[in-house]
Amino acid sequence: MIPDDNILGEREQFTPVSSPASHNSSLQQALQIAAAFALIKLAIQVAANLIAQHLGYGYERDELYYLICGRFLDWGYVDQPPLVAFQARAVTAMFGNSLVDVRMLSALAGAVKVLLTGLLAWSLGGRRTAQTLAMIAVLVAPEYLGIDGYLSMNSLEPVLWMGCLLAVILVAGGHDQRWWLAAGALGGLGLQNKHSTAFFLAALLAGLVVRPQRRILLSRWFAIATALVILIALPNLIWEARHHWATYELLNNIARSGKNVVYGPVSFLNHQRQMMHPLTVLLWVPGLVWLLCAPGGRRFRFVGITYLVFLVVMMLLHSKDYYVAPIYPVLFAAGGVVWESWNQRRRWLTYTYAVILLVTGALLAPMSLPILPPEAFIRYMRAIHIKPSSTQNLEMGPFPAFTAEMFGWPELTAEVARVYDALPPAEQSKVGIFCQNYGEASAINYLGARYRLPFAISGHQNYYLWGPHGYTGEVMIVVGKPEAELKEMFSSVEAAGYVNHPYAMPFEHVTIYLCRGANVPLTSIWPQLKLWL
Repeated sequence: MIPDDNILGEREQFTPVSSPASHNSSLQQALQIAAAFALIKLAIQVAANLIAQHLGYGYERDELYYLICGRFLDWGYVDQPPLVAFQARAVTAMFGNSLVDVRMLSALAGAVKVLLTGLLAWSLGGRRTAQTLAMIAVLVAPEYLGIDGYLSMNSLEPVLWMGCLLAVILVAGGHDQRWWLAAGALGGLGLQNKHSTAFFLAALLAGLVVRPQRRILLSRWFAIATALVILIALPNLIWEARHHWATYELLNNIARSGKNVVYGPVSFLNHQRQMMHPLTVLLWVPGLVWLLCAPGGRRFRFVGITYLVFLVVMMLLHSKDYYVAPIYPVLFAAGGVVWESWNQRRRWLTYTYAVILLVTGALLAPMSLPILPPEAFIRYMRAIHIKPSSTQNLEMGPFPAFTAEMFGWPELTAEVARVYDALPPAEQSKVGIFCQNYGEASAINYLGARYRLPFAISGHQNYYLWGPHGYTGEVMIVVGKPEAELKEMFSSVEAAGYVNHPYAMPFEHVTIYLCRGANVPLTSIWPQLKLWL
């Protein structure tokens, strides 16, 4: 007799729905079609980066910062866990330093995300049509095209989350309990990649606890997986403790500053629709309803609950809209299952929808991929009536913030080099470079090698922890700091250069000052230069 520990009177048996032979055959077919779409995704991202490089788009602000973090490997940073820095170090070692090289791991992560989406559709009971439709949705989602197109932790986040979720779905479906080990390893790596993974894991646990699948939490393999998550995440936790919970201090500063745009519930949900491509709402919403309500989705009800819990928590915390993005592949997969079951005798309807997604996805692609010449991109935005925007409360130029932050860095570095080269040799030997933010400092440190510039310092984010690098303040090239503040710090302040790239963010139209004679040694005033915001 099967014990009844189900909720709402439901009785479920978590056993594989097919024989081992048919299961292996269907898995092989799922892998084949998923691999084909993954290669398409990889080709799209690599081609887009080649085009971007040819058209003159450069490294993105955060991308430059992560590359410098990769030179200072540690178990944590003020504004992120360590995995993105390890990623930066690895990608330059394996591929090189060009724009295409630096972004290769993100392109590969995008391909794996597509592969996992196909496997998720298979794990939910979908066949070829369901897998294809779900993977097409990932291919055209503007958010995924964007995050897979540059070096960041965001490209890897959906891979770790969906890999973890796939492992749990397999365990819940009656497969080998040792899949918990994969879930634990991926969950731990997720925490080392981005701290928001903690909320995803908590939402997943909540989804399991309130469903009959809670019985799988009694397995010793779940206990081992939990220990694995803690063990993998522990080095970053120790780093945070040793640095007085620096990331919490940063997040608290941001919350009090009003720096980020705060969305109401309706606006937040609307941004979800836009990020995932407006027409994919016809896929992921039915998928969510199927997971939550349909008899066929009963075994996977915890997945839908996980999404709802995570979504609500992110809205309550006033998080950035894209923090929810990593969870949508599983909703695409569920939606594919729904469309496949709806239209078994009307496959032309599914094919028509897929074609519409591909065509409209191609039309929207320039908003996420830098594949149009800059002036053409401006005309494109005007034609589709989209205004430049940012997730922060900033003055905008002609480009959205993400695209604008790919411009101006070579020009800034060259102008700083011009000021540096104009100094007499005696001053060149002791001059330091100070920048107001990590983007400016990282651009000079990454692109300045050809000019043999000294290491640029800043009080912003992790640059503060890296310190003043022995500079005394006797002679300093200062980028972006207000002149009035500099006159209080130095006996001599003169404007020596200016950068005003028309496509860059307006706050990066900066004056470069040459300052001499610090009133107080730089090491003494360093704590006052701390900017964790």
